[in-house]
Amino acid sequence: MLKRSALVVLLLIVAFLAVPGFAAPVPSKTAANQSLATRDADLALVRDVAANEQVAKVLAAHGFTQEQVNQRLAQLSTQDLHQLAQNLNQLQAAGLTQQEWIWIGIGALAALILVIALS
Repeated sequence: MLKRSALVVLLLIVAFLAVPGFAAPVPSKTAANQSLATRDADLALVRDVAANEQVAKVLAAHGFTQEQVNQRLAQLSTQDLHQLAQNLNQLQAAGLTQQEWIWIGIGALAALILVIALS
């Protein structure tokens, strides 16, 4: 009985350790004194990504034309546009991030090791 309860406690500890802390302080806006050249560069970068064949297909499937996308991007504030351009590589289409899969793998490996060790 003691062995079984120790196993349950150990599994709970491993499960809680396998969940990473996702919350972190993130600046909400960038500097307010950005030039028009910076805005134009950011707008061009975001439009290039939106014009990508795969992205354009998904946007079209959701009912957005390229013209509508460009109009909505032009309506973004300079700060929001700059933040979007700086964080394009962090956007996820769907599913779990690579870091989340790593934590899931570590948790599964720890559980497997526990099962083998206690058998």
